[in-house]
Amino acid sequence: MLHKIDFYIIKKFLGTFFYAIALIISISIVFDVSENIDDFMSKDVPVRAIVFDYYLNFIPYFANLFSGLFTFIAVIYFTSKLAYDTEIIAILCSGVSFNRLMRPYLIGAAVIALFSYLLGNYVIPPANLKKVEFRNQYIGNSNDKKETNIHRQIEPGLFVYLESYTSNDVGYKFTIEKFVDRQLVSKLTSEYIKWDRENKKWVIHNYYIRDINGNKETIRQGVQMDTTLNMTPDDYLIVDNVVETMTLPRLNASITSLKLRGVNTIEYEIEKHKRRASSFSAFILTIIGVSLASRKVKGGIGFHLGLGLLMSFSYILFMQVTTVFTTSGMLAPWMAMWIPNIVYGTLALYLYHRASR
Repeated sequence: MLHKIDFYIIKKFLGTFFYAIALIISISIVFDVSENIDDFMSKDVPVRAIVFDYYLNFIPYFANLFSGLFTFIAVIYFTSKLAYDTEIIAILCSGVSFNRLMRPYLIGAAVIALFSYLLGNYVIPPANLKKVEFRNQYIGNSNDKKETNIHRQIEPGLFVYLESYTSNDVGYKFTIEKFVDRQLVSKLTSEYIKWDRENKKWVIHNYYIRDINGNKETIRQGVQMDTTLNMTPDDYLIVDNVVETMTLPRLNASITSLKLRGVNTIEYEIEKHKRRASSFSAFILTIIGVSLASRKVKGGIGFHLGLGLLMSFSYILFMQVTTVFTTSGMLAPWMAMWIPNIVYGTLALYLYHRASR
């Protein structure tokens, strides 16, 4: 059961957290406006679009970005205040164990973890997509690029090759190879293919088809042929930070699809595990914060806040370092994203054990 003191701690915890997040978002918006005001004015961007298409989608990203940092700061701040007002001593002297004292903190951490998980996987990706569309429509600084020398498996045993793919939906030097039991049975070679946007199909131009049946080969050729392939022009469009615009179901589907095609999925897997690990970190940072701030020390609340900021930034730095090891192929994506949680989780257990004594 939860008692009055539990609701008091949860209210203080979450109230401090959301107040800090609202404050930092307000500051971030002010700085972003000052940075982009010239572009907004020079492009005559409608105020409604700025507010609803850009800044309304700007808020969830920064709320989640700073959630770990301000979880730690919120715990440190109000727990230090409880300690220096001798409220924690009063609670413990009334017969409440340190383990029992942690219950409302962990409930608050669970609320923040769920908040971060839902934002990261279902709210922020569509919001990021809206921001990209806003910039492409009004600012005109799209960084989209096209792939070259594409070699992919689009279905089991079916491989395609494109020398280049252009922005007018034309792919040059196109080849389809079909394998059965690892034996080549058909190969189509074409000068170019074009995507028919109206009919949602590919048109192959100036093609040759080589059919292989044992020792017998036949060659066919033609000028134009319509076909349906398991690929679209979007598959060959490179968008900067595209994984940040994908919800969790779409991210999982993209990983499966790209693995089938033989495409490197490290960036996608890093994003997937990063979202999970970042959400879980709320529990670890809460335990560390309570363990550090529940006792009076020389230096007061300022010392606790300084130590909290130092540990928060070291955690973020650690996460970036392990990410680099993943992109270089030295660590599996899940391991890189969870190593900081494992290390700081061990530290949390040690500090918790010391504090409970």
